[in-house]
This record gives sequence, C-alpha cells and structure tokens, in this order.
Amino acid sequence: MLQGLALIFLCQLAGETLVRLLGVPVPGPVAGMVILLVGLVLAGGPGESLRRAGTGLLGYLTLFFVPAGVGLVTHGPRLAADWLPILVAIVVSTLATMLLVGWLVGRRVPPELEPGAAPEAGRNA
Repeated sequence: MLQGLALIFLCQLAGETLVRLLGVPVPGPVAGMVILLVGLVLAGGPGESLRRAGTGLLGYLTLFFVPAGVGLVTHGPRLAADWLPILVAIVVSTLATMLLVGWLVGRRVPPELEPGAAPEAGRNA
C-alpha cells in the first residue's frame, strides 16, 4: 500500500513540476492524474499495491469535499454576484458530458443488443 501511495504522490509531484516548468494553466494534481493514467494504460492496469492504496483512499473520499465546502462559505458574496454564469457553466458542462458519454456508450453497444435487433436463434428470449 505504501508503494501505491508513493506512486500517487510522485505522479502529483511530477504534475506540479511539469505545470510550473511549462507555465500551463492546469492544476498540478490534474496533470499528475494524466501522468498516472498514461502509466496505467502502458502498464495494463494498476498493480496490487496501487489498487489497495486507491481503495483505501476511497474510504476517505468525503473528506475531500471539506475544502470545497469551505470555499463556498468563504466566497459566498462572489458566488451570489456571479450566480448566473456559474449556473450556465454547470448546466452546459453537465449536458455536454451526458451527451458525450451517451454517444461513447452507444458506439460500444454490440449489434445484438441494439434496440429492435432480432434475438439470436436458439436463445430463450
């Protein structure tokens, strides 16, 4: 588990370093997640240590929302002043995400599961 946590933190550190060196307007942890994703794709998935570390962190996922809640309280007046653009951004990004995921899932549906497809011969329907 310690090796998995070390790998996660090293990817975050690499992301932070990369962002600062390149001056890219992306949060370092996001760049670190991309680095981790590329590593996982190249490795064919997570090892046991990384899997255990990830599972352990999921148990504390609710704690990651505390800073966001504090930010909402701290920046309440700003949110009240800019509520409309924030609401539009949330709605548009949510709809775009739903459409993209629906399109991607639709491309992965096997032809025999398509709506209106005839059941295979010999199968009980």
